[in-house]
Amino acid sequence: MQRPVSVAITGGIGAGKSSALRAFERRGAAVASSDEIVHRLYRDDPGVADALRERYGERVFAPDGSVDRRAVGEVVFADRAELEWLEALLHPRVVAEYVRWRDELAGSDDPPALVVIEIPLLYETGGERRFDRVVVITAPPEVRATRARVRDDGRSRRLMSDDEKVQRADFVYVNDGSLAGLDAFVGEVVEQLSGR
Repeated sequence: MQRPVSVAITGGIGAGKSSALRAFERRGAAVASSDEIVHRLYRDDPGVADALRERYGERVFAPDGSVDRRAVGEVVFADRAELEWLEALLHPRVVAEYVRWRDELAGSDDPPALVVIEIPLLYETGGERRFDRVVVITAPPEVRATRARVRDDGRSRRLMSDDEKVQRADFVYVNDGSLAGLDAFVGEVVEQLSGR
């Protein structure tokens, strides 16, 4: 049996990556989000909590003992070295989790045609090598600014330019219109990749 085609979605903050991921899911793809994996690691991985406590003390923990993601963000986005430390802590764990998830799906009795994961820092970390295809979702800066649900905190400065991502991608969508347009684009990608 043929293994699922593995697809990464990437793009800038507010471009519409999460909307694209949901559109793939509606069409039967198995989906995951690296941001959700990070949230799970903060919540469930004692090694992550221990490392954060050792480095930052209690200031990055909520009163109930859980990791306070906002407090972590305030520390690391103000200091490039701290951000690099955090990424070195989390990135291998995120990769291990999504590779394990993908392999489990591939080995299941009824594997999906596509497995799709949203990864904001795909090209920046060399992650594209782990995927069969890459989808880049982009949008004009003014559109992204109105959509972004989180403060940028200078994050976008660390990202590869949209132009470079577009040149390296297998599929590209400029998400400056309706959700219906994005949905139709995802439908075309699914058709091409799943042979339907």
